[in-house]
Amino acid sequence: MKKIVSLILILSIVFSLVGCRTNEKLVPVPESTEEAKTPETTILVAAAASLKNCLDDELIPLFTEHNPNIKVNATYDSSGKLQTQIEEGAEIDVFMSAAMKQMNTLNEKGMITEDSIIELLENKIVLIAPKGSEKEISSFEDILKADVIAIGDPESVPAGQYAKEALENLKIWEQVLAKASLGTNVTEVLNWVAEGSADAGVVYSTDAISNENVEIKIEAPEGSVSKVIYPVGIVKSSEKQDAAKLFTDFLHGDEALKIFETYGFTPKE
Repeated sequence: MKKIVSLILILSIVFSLVGCRTNEKLVPVPESTEEAKTPETTILVAAAASLKNCLDDELIPLFTEHNPNIKVNATYDSSGKLQTQIEEGAEIDVFMSAAMKQMNTLNEKGMITEDSIIELLENKIVLIAPKGSEKEISSFEDILKADVIAIGDPESVPAGQYAKEALENLKIWEQVLAKASLGTNVTEVLNWVAEGSADAGVVYSTDAISNENVEIKIEAPEGSVSKVIYPVGIVKSSEKQDAAKLFTDFLHGDEALKIFETYGFTPKE
């Protein structure tokens, strides 16, 4: 009898354990917890030569620090040449011009993404001379005291277009042109003056500030030249619209605008 009771007790315990096991919820084996990696995207920014220092030295590195999956390459030249490259189908994602003229032309041709243009910055047109120059310059008209004058080619260089506008309004453009060496971009003009191969030149104030071998003699008189506006826009043919917009939004943010100010630009209100 004791053996039967013991057997029943053992069977009861076994059935109880089996019942508990069948009530256990099966926990699915988790799949790999490694997140899918976002593929790296590279965008190409075509920017006016006068933007090279602030973009290369600070703004592009800062943007990629915030957006490690987006690599930014940049090419620099006169805005007119960059405009032509875009018109000819260059794979450019973002265009940063030193004047509204080139941006507006592309926009009128339907080559800029709708509503992407931002009037980003303002600059100034100044007359410069080599550091330590003994020529007495107290007015913009005194540029005529120089034997060789460096100016951006007005056909393609916005700085040259602004210079021509100011000098025409001052009634001395033809006299200046007779002494002028025409640069292919504003950086070339700046370098000619810095190395002393030109006695004077007309550039943006931001360029003059960036080179210790030149000095600003005087700013173009008020009313003699249009406002120098730097716009940025996204090229419509770009296949990387989202990444391009992240970059243009970054440039328009407070952090970037403060950096532009340290290089002499004024944020456009």
